[in-house]
Amino acid sequence: MSLPRSPEAATLDRVSAVIEPTESPAPVGRDFPAGFLAARSRPGETITLGLMKLSAWVSIAITIGIVVALLIPSIDFFRQVSVMDFLFGTRWAPRFANASFGVVPLVTATLWTTLIALCTAVPLGLGAAVYLAEYAPWRVRKLLKPILEILAGVPTVVYGLFALTFVQQTVLRDWLGFTTGAFSVLAAGLVMGVMIVPTVASVSEDAMSAVPNALRQGSAALGANRMQTTLRVVFPAALSGIVAAIILGVSRAVGETMIVAIAAGSQARIVGGPLEQGLTMTSFIANAALGDSRVGSLAYDTLFAVGLLLFVITLVVNAISIAFVRRFREAY
Repeated sequence: MSLPRSPEAATLDRVSAVIEPTESPAPVGRDFPAGFLAARSRPGETITLGLMKLSAWVSIAITIGIVVALLIPSIDFFRQVSVMDFLFGTRWAPRFANASFGVVPLVTATLWTTLIALCTAVPLGLGAAVYLAEYAPWRVRKLLKPILEILAGVPTVVYGLFALTFVQQTVLRDWLGFTTGAFSVLAAGLVMGVMIVPTVASVSEDAMSAVPNALRQGSAALGANRMQTTLRVVFPAALSGIVAAIILGVSRAVGETMIVAIAAGSQARIVGGPLEQGLTMTSFIANAALGDSRVGSLAYDTLFAVGLLLFVITLVVNAISIAFVRRFREAY
């Protein structure tokens, strides 16, 4: 004897009978033979793939060409000048009668301008990145980020003139009362840091924006405020991208030419303080390339020796950056 069913169960049976298909659905579309799509000719895709391969190989060829162009004259240079004298010598006078080829003065000036630029660009750039990624409303971010990136498009010669005429003469000497000459590595480094701010801010902001919102929500659920979430959750999660931004700024500072050529000075001496002037490696290359050195002479080959050293320094910095990013990369 069957038990009576409830009205709800009977209604559910009727609905199921209506929505259940009585037969299998008819196939949609046509049946294509195996390999039909693979065998189909795509000339546009073939051309695009060929262009991408060509671009990759051209990039490699250009890099090899740069190395060869620097290496061949540098070999001729080091046949006449000891590598130890070049790397550890403290006097740089390649065009004097009593020539000396110690590159230490150029390296110290380059280090001073780079360190001052980083001390300026890293706090400003990271502060701007944190505000844009975590605090700024959408409309404010849409307005401020393009304005910030405009700084990256200003010609470096304009930055150099600004450093020489305003920062050095007005800010450092008139307003702050520093005792300094017409040039200083401090003025060049400060303005160089302003130039690097968009690079650090943009790359760091992209890294922070890529952090999943689930991490922020989990931190908020544990009672953390926005500042604690930013500094203890978002910042460590985006650390690899932030470090990449800083290393990119270092490479930009080491290779900058016009700002230091205009505002840092042209005296090749060991720089002992930020208010002194000095000749950087890039500034020497820019100034000496316009001189009257005979092609193939020892003074001419010094350009390539300094350029090779600059290339090696940049390569080492980039290698350290890649190793650090791979070590601390976070995948989500």
